[in-house]
Amino acid sequence: MDSRVSELFGGCCRPGGGPAVGGTLKARGAGSSSGCGGPKGKKKNGRNRGGKANNPPYLPPEAEDGNIEYKLKLVNPSQYRFEHLVTQMKWRLQEGRGEAVYQIGVEDNGLLVGLAEEEMRASLKTLHRMAEKVGADITVLREREVDYDSDMPRKITEVLVRKVPDNQQFLDLRVAVLGNVDSGKSTLLGVLTQGELDNGRGRARLNLFRHLHEIQSGRTSSISFEILGFNSKGEVVNYSDSRTAEEICESSSKMITFIDLAGHHKYLHTTIFGLTSYCPDCALLLVSANTGIAGTTREHLGLALALKVPFFVVVSKIDLCAKTTVERTVRQLERVLKQPGCHKVPMLVTSEDDAVTAAQQFAQSPNVTPIFTLSSVSGESLDLLKVFLNILPPLTNSKEQEELMQQLTEFQVDEIYTVPEVGTVVGGTLSSGICREGDQLVVGPTDDGCFLELRVCSIQRNRSACRVLRAGQAATLALGDFDRALLRKGMVMVSPEMNPTICSVFEAEIVLLFHATTFRRGFQVTVHVGNVRQTAVVEKIHAKVTFKHVPALRKRQDPNLKHNILGFPSLHLLNK
Repeated sequence: MDSRVSELFGGCCRPGGGPAVGGTLKARGAGSSSGCGGPKGKKKNGRNRGGKANNPPYLPPEAEDGNIEYKLKLVNPSQYRFEHLVTQMKWRLQEGRGEAVYQIGVEDNGLLVGLAEEEMRASLKTLHRMAEKVGADITVLREREVDYDSDMPRKITEVLVRKVPDNQQFLDLRVAVLGNVDSGKSTLLGVLTQGELDNGRGRARLNLFRHLHEIQSGRTSSISFEILGFNSKGEVVNYSDSRTAEEICESSSKMITFIDLAGHHKYLHTTIFGLTSYCPDCALLLVSANTGIAGTTREHLGLALALKVPFFVVVSKIDLCAKTTVERTVRQLERVLKQPGCHKVPMLVTSEDDAVTAAQQFAQSPNVTPIFTLSSVSGESLDLLKVFLNILPPLTNSKEQEELMQQLTEFQVDEIYTVPEVGTVVGGTLSSGICREGDQLVVGPTDDGCFLELRVCSIQRNRSACRVLRAGQAATLALGDFDRALLRKGMVMVSPEMNPTICSVFEAEIVLLFHATTFRRGFQVTVHVGNVRQTAVVEKIHAKVTFKHVPALRKRQDPNLKHNILGFPSLHLLNK
């Protein structure tokens, strides 16, 4: 591990920049993504066992914000102290939007002291009492020994505390699935959600396809949604032990909603719509081990970077390749991720401990990109991905969520249905505010630029009834006898207090990622803004810094002009 990676991962380094203590497990801290800047521990007059140095390992100092808490020990606290600890746990759960991580045996300054077996048992018992008090569940993620300056074995225990907020049915995380055609996206989702391995000929993906031509060609052309649940103990809940989606929702405390996107180039506009409209928390970029980075993989990677969607990488089909081929594909990925355009720090996950660390670092640092290598046929390393998804916390903090909920209601309409005995139903994402049953909203714009009044009759999330919808959540809304012919994808349902207006000319900043020809005035484009897809014409191009007129943009230019032309030029766009 080079110094840049070690600094980013906040490893348990020796003071003075020495090598990390222990292997992969002990070389990475779970407290922060910052560098090893914790204070040095005081030297003690202890024996140096096994010829090891007498310098203490440590994590970065504990942060006041965030969902990670350090505790040296929790042995027989007084009633006053216990109530204070419970209040502290509620704060950490709120910061993590229902999830918190406790490091037992660690001082507030990050020093890894460790506890003896008896003290650790007593501390975990107290932690369990605290969790019961707030209605949460605890799961031990991992244990590690600390042999600094002690003759007795001492341990540090990392514990996950999970509590579904009172105003939610379950914790929710949306993951968009990207990758080239035939890389195994739908097959992997079928294995995860159905609980059965693939037979090597695509049997696992059949339940995910929505159209006959998809079954016949084996290629996804539309957007589909699949769910994977985890209960409070971190156990997988899927269709292998639940017959319906309603049962999965009822048995799960955390839900992963996979957004299966198309990989073929001719369906690229559908993939872009899925990334911009459904607001995924992160993306899973799938790469086939036998083909490497090919086809639309680079384009999908560029889209994730341009839209600032955090992503992790899964290398599939390792059962078809020799070990050297898999290693070559991983090296190719690492080279691409480290390029100036990406600035990512790849992290290869090879053990359950790596998966725990990767989930925490991925949530704390936008630069860390975990890489998994697995097989949907043999099931090799599939459990590591499940551990990662189970521990992965929400990527937006509670403050951002509260700010969105304080705004006026805005619901993006992505799908429109007609359900017998229910009426018109729309599906989409609530981008801001709160929506309740019975709310009066306006929907539009119509062809003449107007907004029409309507009433929300009922709400469902993952096919389960829901009375209140909050910002960032996806759901379907029943609109009763509202005329479906007046609706179309790309509309918004907003609070009447917003006084929505429409525009036909606007200015945008762009970065030219992929383009075969010259991008100039008069060029016709399709603009994706959230759930809106609209054709437009480029009226003017000018540089962002100098505001001088730029005649055209090209993907490749003279190096001396690259800074001026490929920076962030501004466009004047006219709706067509």
